[in-house]
Amino acid sequence: MTDAMPLKLFNSLTRQLEAFQPVHPGEARVYTCGPTVYNFQHIGNMRAYIFADTLGRALSFKGYQLRHVINITDVGHLTSDADAGDDKMEKAAAQQGRTAWDIAKFYTDAYWADIERLNIRQPYQWSIATDYVPRMIDFAKSIADQHCYELPSGLYFDTSTVADYGRLARTTTEDGEGRIDSVDGKRQAADFAIWRKTPDGETRQMEWDSPWGRGAPGWHLECSVMSEALLGLPFDIHTGGIDHREIHHPNEIAQNQAFTNCGALSCSENSGARIWMHNNFLIDRGGKMSKSTGDFLRLQVLVDRGFHPLTYRLLCLQAHYRSELEFSFDNLAAAATRLKRLVMSVAQVRAQASPAETVTHPRLIELIEQFDTAVSEDLNTAVGLTLLEEAASMKKVDAAEKLTVIARMDAVLGLNLLSIDRTDLRVQPTNAQITAEEIDHDLTRRKQARAAKDFATSDAIRDALLTKGVEVMDGDPLGWDWKIDI
Repeated sequence: MTDAMPLKLFNSLTRQLEAFQPVHPGEARVYTCGPTVYNFQHIGNMRAYIFADTLGRALSFKGYQLRHVINITDVGHLTSDADAGDDKMEKAAAQQGRTAWDIAKFYTDAYWADIERLNIRQPYQWSIATDYVPRMIDFAKSIADQHCYELPSGLYFDTSTVADYGRLARTTTEDGEGRIDSVDGKRQAADFAIWRKTPDGETRQMEWDSPWGRGAPGWHLECSVMSEALLGLPFDIHTGGIDHREIHHPNEIAQNQAFTNCGALSCSENSGARIWMHNNFLIDRGGKMSKSTGDFLRLQVLVDRGFHPLTYRLLCLQAHYRSELEFSFDNLAAAATRLKRLVMSVAQVRAQASPAETVTHPRLIELIEQFDTAVSEDLNTAVGLTLLEEAASMKKVDAAEKLTVIARMDAVLGLNLLSIDRTDLRVQPTNAQITAEEIDHDLTRRKQARAAKDFATSDAIRDALLTKGVEVMDGDPLGWDWKIDI
């Protein structure tokens, strides 16, 4: 493991930076709340997975063997994050005239495609919620007598039976952040469903027999069960979006406390994870990114506008994961320019050498040490990016050593700089009025006109291409690029 700097991470439960001390020496066990696959994921959702991927890459960079689990919620999540509304899977199936199982597969595949396009590494395991329903029932049975009660609508967790309920969200303090929807019969407003019974006279597409009647598990139960099954309790780090800090994760923590008979949350590992980490919202100019209106930005929308997916990854890396990130197409275009320059710089280095086995240049050594410091201070990727750019642009430095440093930094940032080139960044917008083959044909004619000193024809071809969204770049080996209209 890297000895230069200890890894410090912000623990949302304690609200302070803490040195990472693994439960199992040399190993990092991480659980990330994954998507509910009833719809496409918007780019705000994808920020959470870029953050989790960056965390995993940083842990690998520090020398830990990573065991990262991401769940797929294909059952149980209601349209309210508390206990109100319809099951999101059942509702989507009814709206689209498909089975809930078909809905889950379609949107899981779409999510995995976006994961690949953003260069997010495959986790140690994807955990599919419906694969764990029998284990969820066993988990619920183990805590039911001491911590739960039954209502006509299902089995509910009594939050008064565990210490420090809501500490993560600070629901019991003056600066409380939680929000609770009421359900008739609950002992406390914050009590939540462990098992939801299928109402009399109804049949759900996803339902199972249980001691509390036929129905489906509560959303919060899923993550407790899958994290315990695959990582053990306690494990090292639990991640999710900041919206999970209000209800989902406090409820998950309460279940973990009940299951392990742990005490107060003054010891954070009693929560199930030693460290809880949350990325902040992606903000558009109308407010935080949300699917509730039915109108949201997907990664595909950015690609359709002519942006390479890694442009969005870089945009996320420019801000600290705990800060709000404002999205606009102007900001995305600036990130695209930055990525293009970085790719060009690294391509020049790649053309000169292969990575060296060791680095001896004092400034390169200093840069990797500074990068280690930035990463170790709660994943400061914004500083990491500037250090990467400095390394790539250094002059009169052995190219092989420089490429080694770039590779080590990019292993954390995940921009795929050792493979990607400028032609990869040239993404055709869906509104393009001309094909790449037609562009090449016109540029050949233009070259012939310039050779014949027919500059009027040459200029006319250039201007005609510009009206079709093509920027001709004389003197540039790339030759041309799409002009992105923002």
